[in-house]
Amino acid sequence: LNEGHAAFAVLERARSFMQETAQPFDVALAVTRAGNLFTTHTAVADGFDRFAPALIEQYLAGYAHTQLGISRHDLLALGRRNPNDATEPFNMAYLAIRGSGAVNGVSRLHGKVSRHLFETLFPHWPAEEVPVVHVTNGVHMPTWDSAAADDLWTEACGKDRWLGATETLEQDIRRISDARLWQFRTTASKSLVEYARDRLSRQLAISGAPSEAVDAASHLFDCNTLTLGFARRFATYKRPNLLLHDPERLLRLLTNPQRPVQLIMAGKAHPADQAGQALIQQWLQFIQRPEVRSHVIFLSDYDMHLTEQLVQGVDVWLNTPRRPWEACGTSGMKVLVNGGINLSELDGWWAEAYTPEVGWALGDGQEHGDDPAWDARDAEALYALLEREVIPAFYTRDEQGIPSAWVARMRESMARLTPRFSTNRAVCEYTEQHYLPAASAYLERAVDKGASGVELVNWRHALEQQWSALRFGEVKLETIGEQHIFDVQIYLDDLDPEAVRVELFADGINGAVAERVEMQRVRQLVGATNGYAYRAQVPTVRPATDYTARLIPRRGGVAVPLEDAHILWQR
Repeated sequence: LNEGHAAFAVLERARSFMQETAQPFDVALAVTRAGNLFTTHTAVADGFDRFAPALIEQYLAGYAHTQLGISRHDLLALGRRNPNDATEPFNMAYLAIRGSGAVNGVSRLHGKVSRHLFETLFPHWPAEEVPVVHVTNGVHMPTWDSAAADDLWTEACGKDRWLGATETLEQDIRRISDARLWQFRTTASKSLVEYARDRLSRQLAISGAPSEAVDAASHLFDCNTLTLGFARRFATYKRPNLLLHDPERLLRLLTNPQRPVQLIMAGKAHPADQAGQALIQQWLQFIQRPEVRSHVIFLSDYDMHLTEQLVQGVDVWLNTPRRPWEACGTSGMKVLVNGGINLSELDGWWAEAYTPEVGWALGDGQEHGDDPAWDARDAEALYALLEREVIPAFYTRDEQGIPSAWVARMRESMARLTPRFSTNRAVCEYTEQHYLPAASAYLERAVDKGASGVELVNWRHALEQQWSALRFGEVKLETIGEQHIFDVQIYLDDLDPEAVRVELFADGINGAVAERVEMQRVRQLVGATNGYAYRAQVPTVRPATDYTARLIPRRGGVAVPLEDAHILWQR
């Protein structure tokens, strides 16, 4: 399920299983969800589709009653945080979560962001244990490489390099000489300049510009000048106008006679996004200045073909979103195969890709919201990076006219990042981590017309009915030598002890994962009905006060807390 838009497929998969097996909806959902994967793509809650309850009732109440055999209330509950709040909208992401056997974000950082977005669905669970993992996006390199790039990679790695394993590509591409790499890049720059001149000339002619302007466009730009590229949807969180924070400083940077810079902009704003449209207007006004016209162009009708040309020819790809609002961002991945270098905010994929050897980074790796003061700091950092590092590296040449430091960074970017952020890696991860396990889990649950689904539903009903009666008794702690020994008494009422797991939990230290130590049932409590003592020991390297006992559901093959979010903490 690629984003929540597709979540109604959850209901139809369950209905199909009901039709085949005559099982009720709750059993059919328990069986079929094991074969569903929900991939979320947005980093903000407003990105999820929400529908008014009346709209859901209007279009789906009949379907729920006649096809699924459930009430309108039960249908709406699948898309609500609080099923009994009649005013709460129906959230398609919630439906997708409740109908899937796994959930993932599209970058490491986005996985973390998504865990916070969905933590209200898993009350009392630590945010890091909210069941959202990640598979970072990749791009299909053969779609985005230029003909020259294809020749270069074929020369180094063979024609079938993207048809199988990519483990050898990193070393293969490193064997290409500086001279060959730089010749490849200069050819790419020439092609981009020719394309940009032609497209801008046609753009001006169609808009009715004077013939002198159309003719001048055919002579703009220089293939030997450092070319920056910025192309994407214009939205405020992407900060496409960060470079315009100080227009005069930008102008000085562009027009330096010894080390000039040229900038190609492209993009569009949503028709209803007036703020995004205003950002485009600011660029157009800046470009109208006579001293700017020969250094910056804005190409309209932004589409995949235009993107293809830009990613194949720019020297540096700029990306300036507000962290963490870009879930992944793939435009910068498309320059990798073509020898372009990224200068990006530490957001999305770049937060895990960046090292100083492969490109340049903005920001401190923290979140600052939409603070104007932080935008100003990022703008200052961007100017400084360009002035002190990017531009000097491009124009500092050896006796052969090769910018050796630039080519070294370009080679590392191509070698390290191109295979890693390709669809080859992404599809392998999806297949191994999600698709094959999901297929197996679904087939196991579907056996014998979903008999295991019936058992799973009964187990969940038992938890629901008896969980509130569970309680902790006395907790004893003894420290012997280098071990803390915990002895915890627990009363399970009528619940089967095999239906729960008792463990010690401690938060992770310095970014490490949390510590979870299963406690063993060591004896039954005298005179107690279904009361037991559980024991565990942990090293004394951490204070005993770091650890808390907790009780969570346990059943083989069931994803906890995704499929059951009960939890009880020792207080």
